[in-house]
Amino acid sequence: MASKDLALAVCLLILILDIVAGVLGIEAEIAQNKVKHLRKWIFECRDPSYQAFKLGLAASVLLALAHTISNLLGGCVCVSSRDKLEKASPNKQLAVGSLLFSWIILAIGFSMLIVGTLANSRSRKSCGISHHRLLSIGGILCFIHGLFSVAYYVSARAAIREAQRTDQHGDHA
Repeated sequence: MASKDLALAVCLLILILDIVAGVLGIEAEIAQNKVKHLRKWIFECRDPSYQAFKLGLAASVLLALAHTISNLLGGCVCVSSRDKLEKASPNKQLAVGSLLFSWIILAIGFSMLIVGTLANSRSRKSCGISHHRLLSIGGILCFIHGLFSVAYYVSARAAIREAQRTDQHGDHA
């Protein structure tokens, strides 16, 4: 029973971190839009928003933390070939797919949050091509990342338990 309670706590932790990161990313976008800016076609000059910088940085850190927790506590579910993946249990297949998508979403979402955050660095007043919606899209991707990270954690733990049961029973089939 303690194992199920721990699994539930880990899933909730991952979801909470990703949800808070998503909300912070969206709030950073709102704070960024409050600063004065001059826009001409796709070019824009605007002052940085320190509030957007802080919120974007916090969102980036929480997204990275959620990803790290799901990967470290989920364990390693690896396959060495496509053939082995096709023969693997559904839990292992789900774990591999969820892991792949969580990494892709992390790469895109984290990049968007970092670029949006750096655009609000105090040291620069930026003029150039508009970077609208990077922080809010990065925030939305945090929500999606939470779903795939929890799916990875749950399916990876299930696949590891299946493998342990197979090893214990000496299944030679």
